[in-house]
Amino acid sequence: MSMRVRKLIGTVVMLVFIITYALFAMAVAEGRITEAPKLVQTLAYIALGLIWVFPMMPLVRWMAKPDKQP
Repeated sequence: MSMRVRKLIGTVVMLVFIITYALFAMAVAEGRITEAPKLVQTLAYIALGLIWVFPMMPLVRWMAKPDKQP
C-alpha cells in the first residue's frame, strides 16, 4: 500500500475517531465533572483533552511509514 493511500485512510479514520471522542468527552464533561471541585475539573479537562493522542499515535506512525522499495 502506498503512503498516499495510507494517509487517505488514516485521515478518514482519524476524523471519525476524533469526532466520536469529542462527543464522548463532551458527554463526560457535562455529566460528572461539573459537580466536582475546581481542581478536579481542571485535571479532568486536561486529561480529556490529551487522552485522544495515545490511540492515534500508532495510526500516525503507520501513515508515515515509508513505501517499500521494489
